[in-house]
Amino acid sequence: MFVFSLRANKPKLIAVLCGVVVILVALVLVLRENGKPVVNSESINCKAGNAEERVTFLSQFGWKIDEDPVEVSEVIIPSEFNDTYESYNAVQKNQGMNLEAYKGKRVKRWVYEVKNYPGYAANSECIRATMLVYDGIVIGGDVSSLELNGFMQGFEFPDEALSATTMKTQ
Repeated sequence: MFVFSLRANKPKLIAVLCGVVVILVALVLVLRENGKPVVNSESINCKAGNAEERVTFLSQFGWKIDEDPVEVSEVIIPSEFNDTYESYNAVQKNQGMNLEAYKGKRVKRWVYEVKNYPGYAANSECIRATMLVYDGIVIGGDVSSLELNGFMQGFEFPDEALSATTMKTQ
């Protein structure tokens, strides 16, 4: 059996307590950030826990959508990103989001038909908005075309002056 004795004096005790407090605060901050959306913009409301919030999220960018989703599914963000996922995450980073924090997590994917993409008729049925939702918060997504040689972009509404042909080449 080991016996360990320590003569405590006030300066040493205060220093140890301060160290413990600093470690606890750092641990709380790290754990609190885990599971929160990685979004750089404070002005965008990323809530998506119900249908109204998802429609509101997309309307913040100027999108008009069919309020009934075309598809709802669960996907798992890969633990390791391949080149395709790295490219997709680059789109997310450009819009202030980052999927890195969600590697290995199961998320819900909501896909909506977009009715007001510049250069496309409201009934064209070929423009989709996809949202990745984790714990009721949008963590990523895109607006894309279903056409052959289509396009994919972030949520930001394109300049009205751009034609669909210009968008496809980007």
